[in-house]
Amino acid sequence: MASAARACYPFILAHAPSQTYYMYTAADQDRGVADGYGVSAYTSTDLRNWSGPHRVFDVPEDSWAEPKRAPWAPEVHEYNGRFYLFTTLHPPASAYPLPSDGGGTEILVRQRGDFTYDFTPRRRSCVTAVADSPLGPFRLLDSQASITPEDFLAIDGTLHIDDEGQPWMVYAHEWVQTIDGTFEAIRLSDDLSRSVGEPVHLFRASEGSWLRDLVPSPRSLAPYVTDGCQLYRLASGALTMLWASYTKGPDGSDYIETSATSPSGSLFGPWVQNEILIGGNAGHGMIFDGFDGVRYLVFHRGMNTPVARAEIVEVSYAGDQFRVVRDRPDLYRA
Repeated sequence: MASAARACYPFILAHAPSQTYYMYTAADQDRGVADGYGVSAYTSTDLRNWSGPHRVFDVPEDSWAEPKRAPWAPEVHEYNGRFYLFTTLHPPASAYPLPSDGGGTEILVRQRGDFTYDFTPRRRSCVTAVADSPLGPFRLLDSQASITPEDFLAIDGTLHIDDEGQPWMVYAHEWVQTIDGTFEAIRLSDDLSRSVGEPVHLFRASEGSWLRDLVPSPRSLAPYVTDGCQLYRLASGALTMLWASYTKGPDGSDYIETSATSPSGSLFGPWVQNEILIGGNAGHGMIFDGFDGVRYLVFHRGMNTPVARAEIVEVSYAGDQFRVVRDRPDLYRA
């Protein structure tokens, strides 16, 4: 593999002891990017040349989830000397009632080229798995239950460690259930195997800076999406959350990457919404520090198309938000 191409939901773990980058992505036979369904990893020492894929996780046959549905948004975090996979799974039969929006089902089924995307509400839940190596194999910490509440359409869980060393999962509560998507946080047990207490609301999609002059409407759900969160502590002590959503453009909805900042540094805000970071049907990004001293953002472009590809840019922060400072087309394949 010459580059990190054809990657949906790319997440890169920069493992300093081995000076190796691990890029995790969904293995999805239906999209033609793998044999079977699970999580795959690619490895590189320079962000240019990649080897793999290495299968690191498959949904167990005896779990609550459907083994023939690809996990969404896999990411791996090193924590207390082990490696933890956070991802979203789907049970076999889980249709939920439509939200009482008065908008009809046309908002939930869309066509893009030869692909039909069905957003009908179905259970999606975030889980954790563990391994002793970045290449797995990862095993579910609880094969019979999810971290997020069973009656939530919850996706894209990520790890956050607060100032007291307490682990949290931050995730998106999906717009197809809530109409206006939200980000929420739930405390985790010390071994990351289960939730502790009830979810805490952080903010909702309609607070996005580009939506200031719009009023949320059940007839236009597409802009009120919460996707792909990642939290990053700034030198000032502020806490920034990357997240993805949609904005309306002349050609329809446009997937974008944005961020929000909690100047106090608290997970519970208050959160200030920043401007759009990257547009052009690109988002679901995460930041990592390269071994060369450069700070990078990896994201995917081509949302809701047959093939999404990973792209990498250089970023820095000014004040309490990140800015793109340099494109790096040499680090991905168009």
